[in-house]
Amino acid sequence: MQDKKSSDKFISQVVQLFRDAKRRMSMAVNMAMVYSYYEAGRLIIDEEQNGSERAAYGKYILQELSVRLTEEFGRGFSYENLKLMRRFYMVYSKDVISDSAFSNSEQLPMTVEGRRFYLSWSHYLILMRINNVEERHFYEIEAYRNGWSKDELGRQYGSSLYERLALSREKEEVMRLALEGQQIEKPDDIFKDPYVLEFTGLPEEPVYSETDLEKRLIDNLQMFLLELGRGFTFVGRQVRFTFEEEHYRVDLVFFNRLLRCFVLFDLKVGQLKHQDIGQMQMYVNYYDRKVKLENENPTIGIIICKDKKDAVVEMTLPEDNNQIFASKYQTVLPSKEELRQLISEKE
Repeated sequence: MQDKKSSDKFISQVVQLFRDAKRRMSMAVNMAMVYSYYEAGRLIIDEEQNGSERAAYGKYILQELSVRLTEEFGRGFSYENLKLMRRFYMVYSKDVISDSAFSNSEQLPMTVEGRRFYLSWSHYLILMRINNVEERHFYEIEAYRNGWSKDELGRQYGSSLYERLALSREKEEVMRLALEGQQIEKPDDIFKDPYVLEFTGLPEEPVYSETDLEKRLIDNLQMFLLELGRGFTFVGRQVRFTFEEEHYRVDLVFFNRLLRCFVLFDLKVGQLKHQDIGQMQMYVNYYDRKVKLENENPTIGIIICKDKKDAVVEMTLPEDNNQIFASKYQTVLPSKEELRQLISEKE
């Protein structure tokens, strides 16, 4: 029996060794492809500048190149894909980002223009669509730091994460988003307004209960964690505690590893009332006094509601509040134009 356990462990170790090797090889191939596409884009631009500046020549040379590359290497070198390589060079040859936002950056090669690439080609196909340089830098940093897949990056861009974070921050902090990504250092760093919960599949009009909303969030916990951001670990739903012989339940309880504190969520499908804030204050006080450990930081409470009046929130909470927050939610993707207008008005 002991020999069997020993051999199983040995086999598992060797299997894992080759799994890791395969993953590293895949990453290496992906990165080599990105740098090759960038260099191909440069060569295409150089050829166009050396040849005729007429659009007809540019189209002709790309079509000829597509035929030759397809004959040699197979799929992946269509006329449209070559145009994307050309655009890739045009965008990123002028777009240098600080390496300080990325770990182990010195291990990657650098282009002549001083650019390193950290993501897959699929990621850059999404990033190239973003015209605003600061916004593009933010998504590149966050995709790398959080290990977002192509689909997760697409979702975060589609849900206007950058604009929503910018709305919740002062102008200087918005500039930091482009240079460093989202920094989680204090309670309001994890806060965004609104929260976008399109993955629940619920209609925009709240013809459903708070229980329905909670269930959809738990059913789509991975997407909800993506929306919440870095550092969140799920603790439980409808977490009960008893105080003075009465039972209370917190809708959703998380722990944020970066802030080292509990984060409590209360869900409201209607307009926020001052009583809701008072209830959350009691939940937060209880966790601070009865649940959290001495080496953990004060509890944060976030009320996610369908609608709220900011004046009511401000009047109910103390001026130096940094523990309780109220945010709207919506179940459809926001309009980027509307959010950008709000940011412009704020400035």
